[in-house]
Amino acid sequence: MRTVISTDKAPKAIGPYSQAIVHNGVAYLSGQIPLDPSSGQIVEGGIEEQTVRVLENLGAVLQASGASFGTVLKVGIFVRDMNDFAKVNEIYARYFPIDAPARATIQAAKLPRDVMVEIDCIAALV
Repeated sequence: MRTVISTDKAPKAIGPYSQAIVHNGVAYLSGQIPLDPSSGQIVEGGIEEQTVRVLENLGAVLQASGASFGTVLKVGIFVRDMNDFAKVNEIYARYFPIDAPARATIQAAKLPRDVMVEIDCIAALV
């Protein structure tokens, strides 16, 4: 059985997908982009501000799923410009200070709404 997860503490899905699906003790989170959940607008600022917003959105969906940053198994990071990776990585490390999950980072030619970063993940339930 699968459970659809939705929280108003993260941006609503902007297409035909769920914020997350939980199945057999695992949460599969859709990619989060730097949308402010209350306004639905992209946060102002550069890659640092966008990365923080993305991770905060991801954290809200993790919590709604019954998971946490500490139970994340795999992360996918998509950046518009790999030259921004060091800044993304620095902020990312604050959310995963020990026993970081497996991860892949990919430079994408174009991301939804032309944002600079998108992150998705898979997590075990707490």
